[in-house]
Amino acid sequence: MSIVKQAATQMELADEAGALLRDDMTPRQAIEALLAADEPQEAVKLLARLLPKRYAVAWLCQCARDQQLSVEDRAGVSLAEHWVREPNEANRRAAFEFANAGNYESLGAWLAASAGWADGSLAPAKQETPVPPAEHLTAVAAVAAVNMLAALAADQFDTRRLEFIKRAMDLLGQPASASGRP
Repeated sequence: MSIVKQAATQMELADEAGALLRDDMTPRQAIEALLAADEPQEAVKLLARLLPKRYAVAWLCQCARDQQLSVEDRAGVSLAEHWVREPNEANRRAAFEFANAGNYESLGAWLAASAGWADGSLAPAKQETPVPPAEHLTAVAAVAAVNMLAALAADQFDTRRLEFIKRAMDLLGQPASASGRP
């Protein structure tokens, strides 16, 4: 199974969206196909999973940078940014604990969760037996955060979400036409 199809399965893409994907597609081609078929939500889900975790978190922080955010949301962004700059266990744990304390109810909590679920353990800090997060959890948090960011201006939700997707497309590499691929 290709990386694109595997990511589509992990992120539970709708059957109609999954049918658009081929084994020979690059990640960028897959996202472009979903966007061309007017499947932006499925594109966000696949994009979030195809990006390396650190890139996905950095993408969210970039999207949040120019937004009017609450104090709590800014705190979540700050914790995620700290992890992006220094992806160590202390920064990951701080982001994870913030998201837990916020019950995953705010944009800031989801932004922090994207970093907190990137590696490490989901178990309490004092528990000796680690509980690693599922590989796709950073992407799940990223999807929630992107949608919440887009909803900050509800009347522009679709436009804003597409803008956020386009910001991340550069992280997937060159467009198919520019790279010599068909």
